[in-house]
Amino acid sequence: MAVPIFERWGLNPREQRMATIGVVVLAVMMIVGLVGGLSVTVASRASDIDELKTTLAAVQGARGQVRERQSRKDSIAQRYQTRAPTLAGYLEKTARENRLEVSDSVDRPDVPHGKKYTERATVIHLKKAGMLNISKFLEALEKSNYPVSVSRLDIRKRTGEPDSYDVEVGVSAYDRQEPAPSPSGSSQPGDTKP
Repeated sequence: MAVPIFERWGLNPREQRMATIGVVVLAVMMIVGLVGGLSVTVASRASDIDELKTTLAAVQGARGQVRERQSRKDSIAQRYQTRAPTLAGYLEKTARENRLEVSDSVDRPDVPHGKKYTERATVIHLKKAGMLNISKFLEALEKSNYPVSVSRLDIRKRTGEPDSYDVEVGVSAYDRQEPAPSPSGSSQPGDTKP
């Protein structure tokens, strides 16, 4: 069974069979190559789609984390909106409310923390204090709405006196530095004048 086109070229029957077999092999190879190429293209597109789905799922999952970070950031900013009062006076008032007597207080120099925060510190000494009153004093400091923390606590038992302690308490207050307002005469990009 020879292809009629081969008869016009003047090929003998053996050459016609060989040419027909060659054409069939070439056609099969082209079909296999086309199918293989299409399957590779489909597989690469499927892997791209899977990759996009994974990326979208990661973005959707990260939204909760972003909201959580933002809420933490907002709560920290809200806490630092209220500036702590002068520490020596505030600590003495809180100690008096808890029936403690401040023997002396020492203010430490301010320490900057980065560009936005400054730490103010004060160390006070309490003499002949009871443990219940000390714990109530520390609890009052912790429950205050001010950004303060107890940075030093040294408790020494007084010999020969029951429930009597000498205490050194270091308290730090953290203040957020607000950016300085721009001079009224100069206009910054984005500023609107009334």
